[in-house]
Amino acid sequence: MPSNARIRPSERIDYDPIEGRRALQLPGGARVAVWLIVNIEEWSDSEPMPRTVLSPPAGGVPSPDVPNWAWHEYGNRVGFWRMLRVIDRHEIPAVLAVNGSAISAYPQITEAALQRRWEFMGHGFTQKNMQKVPDERLDIQRTRDAITAIVGKPPRGWLGPGLTETWETPDLLVEEGYAYVCDWVLDDQPTQLRTRTTPIVNVPYTQECNDVAMMLIQHHSAEEYRRRAADQFDQLLADARADDSARVMALVVHPYIMAAPHRLKYLDQALEYIRSHAEATFLTGEQIHDWYQGQTPSE
Repeated sequence: MPSNARIRPSERIDYDPIEGRRALQLPGGARVAVWLIVNIEEWSDSEPMPRTVLSPPAGGVPSPDVPNWAWHEYGNRVGFWRMLRVIDRHEIPAVLAVNGSAISAYPQITEAALQRRWEFMGHGFTQKNMQKVPDERLDIQRTRDAITAIVGKPPRGWLGPGLTETWETPDLLVEEGYAYVCDWVLDDQPTQLRTRTTPIVNVPYTQECNDVAMMLIQHHSAEEYRRRAADQFDQLLADARADDSARVMALVVHPYIMAAPHRLKYLDQALEYIRSHAEATFLTGEQIHDWYQGQTPSE
């Protein structure tokens, strides 16, 4: 593909129905690989908030927007630590999808993830639509460099803020050393996207087992998280058994949402339910990437 080509999403991946594919096998008899993504973001207190819990009484976009900035900040000050105890109790690996700027803004969170050997995944340098950052390549580079400086190795995975991409994002990610992306929520198994150089793997993410969608957009009660996670896992397990081919399931949480006092127990219950199944295995994004690459003939 030419370096200046505007590549449409449909040109990056062929239609390939899951029915009839070569079977993918997880080790140890597992059928569903589950990965837990904890999103840590830094919201600028001098710009419009990425999301809001309260509408300003007089309308408009207030600056500073103290109520909505504080709503998110609560998640990093309090909620994350409450959520961390739940994840520790279940003894599962997690992935920190982190803004590059948040690494230094919240050093204790960074250190907690390092101590637990969580995977660090790039999530934009700031929590801003990738179509609105002044220089996308620089944003991707700065995120990579911020993670590398603290982890000692570059991140392999990328999640765009709000899953946003430009026409060039997969190309730039490959060129800047990333191995996988998870913005393309279109399959229950990893897939490969074409770029203008080498392909990049897309690891299945979720818009449905995601606390943003459930709580902020669809306005469900907190217990919906447990119910939906259990139902989704049950169906993916049934699918994997039916064609003897593994599936991937993502669980997405944000400390300012799912670690609110009235919600966290439903994440705990969801993890407990999935862990009770011998055919579930909890992996990180890079572990899923490496497993998939080992299952798939080189192109």
